[in-house]
Amino acid sequence: MKELVESIAKSLVDHPEDVRVTEHDEGRSLTLKLSVHADDMGKVIGKQGRIAKAIRSVVYAAGANKNKRINLEIG
Repeated sequence: MKELVESIAKSLVDHPEDVRVTEHDEGRSLTLKLSVHADDMGKVIGKQGRIAKAIRSVVYAAGANKNKRINLEIG
């Protein structure tokens, strides 16, 4: 799951070397925290949060296949 978020985020930003994803697994729940360079934050969030919502949708769908509840934090 971590690799999926990293690959999506790296394709969106100007500073792919600053993309970091951390995982916190708590049984049936998985929390992913995405951090990017400050200049790229707008590109990851998008207008009115549309890109962030799309990334979350993809991650939630991938998590449904593994019977896990996934939370994606962008910050």
